Amino acid sequence: QVQLVESGGGLVQAGGSLRLSCAASGTDQSSDVMAWWRQGLGKQRELVADITSGGRTNYADSVKGRFTISRDSAKNTVYLQMNSLKPEDTALYYCNANDPYDTSITYWGRGTQVTVSS
Repeated sequence: QVQLVESGGGLVQAGGSLRLSCAASGTDQSSDVMAWWRQGLGKQRELVADITSGGRTNYADSVKGRFTISRDSAKNTVYLQMNSLKPEDTALYYCNANDPYDTSITYWGRGTQVTVSS
């Protein structure tokens, strides 16, 4: 079973930057797709960005041009560089990855809080 542990959240002023990390363990293979999701207070969880093992990326329209997802397959880690942060980016950010041997199985981390003050 894959375990995902996020880090890097915190409190930042609007316009600032944060870099989130998510380390995967419990497997000797990298997941095909790794992703970041977020859930604001009273809102539905939404996809922020995802990246395939081949490096293909996908972003939510709300973060395009501000956030960058990347991964280090050797470390089995995915990152989310967040620039020009806005108060509306405030949310609990979750890492998500599919099982390297069965892509129908997905795993979630516990989340890391990002709070952007105005």
